[in-house]
Amino acid sequence: MPVSQPLPDDEPPFDDSRRLTGPNPYFADCGAAMETLGPRARDVSALVEWAAGRHLMGRALGWPYAPGESRIHASGASLAFPAPVDQLFTATEVNEWAWCAAVGYTGFHAPGHPAAFDDALATETLRRFAAAEARPDVVALLDAAAGRDVPTLLDDDALSLGLGVHGVTYPLDALPASPDAPPWPTLGAIPTALVTGSNGKTTTVRLIASMLRAHGLRTAHSCTDGLFVGDTAQIERLEAGDYSGPAGARQLLRRNDVEAAVLETARGGLLRRGLALAKADVAVVTNISEDHFGEYGVHSVHDLAAVKLTVARAVAGEGAARLVLNAEEPLLRQHGPLAAPRLAWFAVDAAAVPDASVPHCVGRDGRLWLHEGGRTHDLGTIAAMPITLDGHARYNIANAAGAALAASLLGVPPATIRDVLATFGRAHADNPGRLQRWSFAGLEIFLDYAHNPEGLAGLLDIAQAWRGQGRLALLLGQAGNREDAQIRDLAAIAAQYAPDLVVVKDIDGYLRGRTAGEVAQVIRDELLRRGLPDAALPVRLREADAAREALAWARAGDVLVLPVHSLGAKDEVAALLDALQAGGWRPGTPLPGAMADG
Repeated sequence: MPVSQPLPDDEPPFDDSRRLTGPNPYFADCGAAMETLGPRARDVSALVEWAAGRHLMGRALGWPYAPGESRIHASGASLAFPAPVDQLFTATEVNEWAWCAAVGYTGFHAPGHPAAFDDALATETLRRFAAAEARPDVVALLDAAAGRDVPTLLDDDALSLGLGVHGVTYPLDALPASPDAPPWPTLGAIPTALVTGSNGKTTTVRLIASMLRAHGLRTAHSCTDGLFVGDTAQIERLEAGDYSGPAGARQLLRRNDVEAAVLETARGGLLRRGLALAKADVAVVTNISEDHFGEYGVHSVHDLAAVKLTVARAVAGEGAARLVLNAEEPLLRQHGPLAAPRLAWFAVDAAAVPDASVPHCVGRDGRLWLHEGGRTHDLGTIAAMPITLDGHARYNIANAAGAALAASLLGVPPATIRDVLATFGRAHADNPGRLQRWSFAGLEIFLDYAHNPEGLAGLLDIAQAWRGQGRLALLLGQAGNREDAQIRDLAAIAAQYAPDLVVVKDIDGYLRGRTAGEVAQVIRDELLRRGLPDAALPVRLREADAAREALAWARAGDVLVLPVHSLGAKDEVAALLDALQAGGWRPGTPLPGAMADG
């Protein structure tokens, strides 16, 4: 391959070289991807050389030809190509070698690294890698499953044939002796839904899961709060933490007591690894808003929409599976019909639905209506649904409509859906950390996960309905992996509502490479620039301490808006509010005992 201007030995020309273990934003297969760096990161001639190099090396390794992707973006290019399922580590090495050769990088000197050698030595090295990684036994079982339409799950440790109660999992070092050995007649799929979007994912997941449980199915769900499994009698949290990626999905789908699954599917997992599940019955996209720019080549809402619509690959094949989209989102109306052949729409306003001949769920005349299977079903008065907070929480009306439509497509009867919507959200345990409301001692307090401008605006719109003549207090922080411009945009939204107090904070455990207080300073500077007084902007970096600061400031008639994000802090703040309400605490008096300082 041509060798161009070399880079310094200490500056590799790529970042985040990774395996794509399932359908992903680039293609419907597994493969490899990376992000380019360096002075030639967006050089078209180098990208052409990369494409030729990785193709020639793939042919030398005996891989079938498959077109790759080179997507130029603001910070470089994303380079991805499909590869055999048992050659993914080798594929990442091929990707790195091809790009290094294209830009003339000679900085790898480690013995055994293919980029340290010339083309002939690199080919021989990569052939050895491929031979060591090859698993013909795994490939034979995957092929056998595909021929029987049995879903599969594969990772570094195990291979699963079938899902949930219809699945069996084998360690990779103890696979069946032949493709005919598994108990194929007992293996198959379970009802599954994928949920993605910028806001409302966890709420929508919890709603769909509640509807499936009310339908009598032992249901698992994953979200940013953990992994859960249960029925109407009891829901068990198996793991705490952010499990909105493919690893959490596989853990749930491999449980032999699971009859249905609802899986939160976040942007990061889609870009880093792809989907855990190649086929689902329903895929929901709640909305698209500005967030997470600057990572993995995502620099615009159009980029973000393309990533979120990766879930459409799971419902794009033959069958009855559908892509469920928010009809009030212009990007989803534009790109959705190109992503999957069978669509379904939901909206707060019925007029937004572009095609009333397909299944849809909409608000009309103060009620929620489900149109599916040629019939129309009244799901009840919107304002009477606890999750809508008397109809003020517009985004939760949308979440309810999307969840109802998805549940119906999964086979849940309309009467069951209606019953769940009539009660879900009445108890704090139904939707912890998402638009929870406490009303006591003359205060209105909202605990939520709002983490981007659109989500914060929706939350503050709700708070305004209860503000009256009282004051408004707000906690404000952001994760460290957002660009400064995005952080300032969040502060700008807050300033529009003229809060009387903004407690500026970090997000516990989400510094993401920044120093403590760095994000808080960006927020505070922007609020000062927009006219908020210095005295109204105390800094309490720990989230629970920020909530205590707002409570200590409050007086009867005030509204406190508490966006709290880390799981530990959410639990701590919710427990504090429960204790204050139960103990008869009054604003203007000290917080009891240890509650004052955590």
